[in-house]
Amino acid sequence: MLPRGGFTTLTGSARRRGVLAALVAVAVLAATGVVVLRRGGPGPEAPGDAPTAAPSARPRLVSVGPRLLSNETSQPLSIQGERLVPGLKLVLGPPLSRELPLVVVDAGHAYTRLPAGLALPEDAPQVVVEARLEGGEGAARLTVVNDAAFQDLTAMALAPDGRTLFIASPPTDTVFTLDVESGRVERLAVGDGPSALDTYNDATGKPWLAVVHRYQPELHLYALDAPGSAPRVLPAPLGAHGLEVDGARGVAFVAEHVRDRVHALSLADGKPRWSVAVDPNPRALARWKDLLAVGSLQTGQLELLRQEDGAPVATVVPGPGVSIVGGHTEPFRAQVMGGKAPRALVASERLGRLFMASLGPNVGPNPQRMEVSANSGVAVVDPASGGYVRHRGFGAGVTEGLALDDAAGLLYAADVGLGRVRVLDARALVAGEKAARGAVLQEVELEPPDGTPRIRPAADFGTNGRAGEELHSGPRALALAPDGRTLYVLNRFTRTVAVVDVREARTGRARVLRQLTVVVSRAQAKRRLGQVLYYVDLGRSGITCDGCHIEGHTGGVFYEKTQPNRIYRSTTVLGSRDTPPYFTPASHHSLAETASFVGARNRFHNPDPSPEEVEALTLFNALMATPPNPFRGEDGAPLETVELPDGRVGRPARGRELFEGQGGCLECHPAPLYTLDQDVATRGKYLDVGTPVALPLRLEQQTLVTGAAPPSLVGTWDVWPLLTSATAGYGVKDGRLVVETRFPLRALLETSGPKHGDTRALTPEQRDDLLAFLLTL
Repeated sequence: MLPRGGFTTLTGSARRRGVLAALVAVAVLAATGVVVLRRGGPGPEAPGDAPTAAPSARPRLVSVGPRLLSNETSQPLSIQGERLVPGLKLVLGPPLSRELPLVVVDAGHAYTRLPAGLALPEDAPQVVVEARLEGGEGAARLTVVNDAAFQDLTAMALAPDGRTLFIASPPTDTVFTLDVESGRVERLAVGDGPSALDTYNDATGKPWLAVVHRYQPELHLYALDAPGSAPRVLPAPLGAHGLEVDGARGVAFVAEHVRDRVHALSLADGKPRWSVAVDPNPRALARWKDLLAVGSLQTGQLELLRQEDGAPVATVVPGPGVSIVGGHTEPFRAQVMGGKAPRALVASERLGRLFMASLGPNVGPNPQRMEVSANSGVAVVDPASGGYVRHRGFGAGVTEGLALDDAAGLLYAADVGLGRVRVLDARALVAGEKAARGAVLQEVELEPPDGTPRIRPAADFGTNGRAGEELHSGPRALALAPDGRTLYVLNRFTRTVAVVDVREARTGRARVLRQLTVVVSRAQAKRRLGQVLYYVDLGRSGITCDGCHIEGHTGGVFYEKTQPNRIYRSTTVLGSRDTPPYFTPASHHSLAETASFVGARNRFHNPDPSPEEVEALTLFNALMATPPNPFRGEDGAPLETVELPDGRVGRPARGRELFEGQGGCLECHPAPLYTLDQDVATRGKYLDVGTPVALPLRLEQQTLVTGAAPPSLVGTWDVWPLLTSATAGYGVKDGRLVVETRFPLRALLETSGPKHGDTRALTPEQRDDLLAFLLTL
């Protein structure tokens, strides 16, 4: 999130502190959304009013975690208390007004599950509810984010006949059908969290739509020649994020985030043909001849698998000396240390290449101390040799979606950060550096519809090198008509589809014909402005919040921060509202302060964010909840046994006893968020626990700092790498970063010394149990 320019102070000069304090107060109130009046005593982060009488025999609630939840799907809850007994219920106050039965495992621990389908007023971005034990003492507060009413269009596919678009809104459990001629919109009945979709013809020529889900282990197949018919429902892995279908061979390739695997499923019955472990958080998929390309959002690597059996063929990642054409990172080829997240992939049979959208090669420590090497563009990959050929950087924006006209040799690239679609000469990209430099044929601006709310006054756009008003559109995904004459652009922010005439695209004369509305809603208006601010590149610096924190989550490692300047891992924003301060060492003590400072640096102060922008961006960040833990049962309690990523098996219940007892972990990682930063009294403690300070890559060009804050362990199952230094996951070889382990928790436990729990002293079985518990947090 931080730009390349230097700075000498972290919190601003004294003359700005009064303004900043007021700004923080306004934005924090906006992010809270609900004011709860108390009789006195503990502040809002305390678990409840302290008893004033003699000790009671009644059960007492101490805390509930996580504190921030989404109503997008069912959510497991952990309850810490005293004198807990079987039969207790957790009572949630208005507006939820629910009683949830508890699974009590001992006097201090219980579990439950917040059910799915909790409807809230459409315009309320969140509600704060009070939780109590039925007949007990103590209270806790939970914030429930209203994602179920926040339409967010993120995926699109075109029917094989080119007449209908299918558009997914995961948080609202919706797939829209859009007739491209009439503009008529209808809804398909889908499962929980439709995350990826694809269309295809089967071996008989029959057209189908395939949909996988994030929170429901099902693959839905819709017969497109029988509109209105119920889908065929096949088993699929939980946590699906990527889908690629080979209709002729009757196989669906599904990439999922729970166990970080790619599965080849039979379209006949859903039975797996093969399943293989890949780098963490796979999403982008593409087929080329007999290979399947898989992109990891967390390692920035591209893996090539054999479609027949999933056997690994090659790992594609840029290294020192890679070809970079265009953008500010071109002079830093020698210092490239790895790749950045593949956001989209397309395969060219004619050119024998893969095209990959990303922020480009990741530049590491360098003598100039150039930071944050985001250089959005398109990479050329040779799948036959497994080589990373070159990256054509654009220097600004964030390239998100791709579409290829292989016959015409044209590649279309959607830039969500600038609100544009670039038309590229695919043949030139492949031909060589000189040709690739001239590969951009046109940039098509996607103006937002009349009446679209702006993040700033209209006069602030398109001046002083800034992006234009088209950035309010947010092109996310592309689909090309079968005849190659029309390009459809899914606009995430305006929830529209732009229809672009590309018949003359090669001569730079592609033009927008019209915009088709998918969803009409102005609900949660401030949150929607915050979403725009999170993704766009107003200052054309190439740096956005999403560039470092993909969809609010992690985004690999970066060489940044100026003071101290070193390689850091990109932390998750999910659930972070409850665990300030931020950065290492601590420099910002609230989300609002962070939004103000980082928002300004991302743009190179062109211009500084207004108070209204800070308020909206703070709200959007504050509503990013950690996803539900997949290693919990239907009752919300941890599973009896958990299969670990490396195939071993652990017992979470025994692991919890070790965590709270022999391991001594609670000293730095107390419940419910398992970090000292969860409460004001213990916040901001930077500790040296003997973990590695930095990745050993050109250490003389890194400023090393000992100590870090104990991170929250909630959601650790989906975080890679671990440690501020990223040394639990990454290693260094031949001047670049390499993935040493896909299971960093194991590496951390097997190397931690006496200052960090001395887990090396545990037996292998005990470590398995402790790992199983950590995966359930």
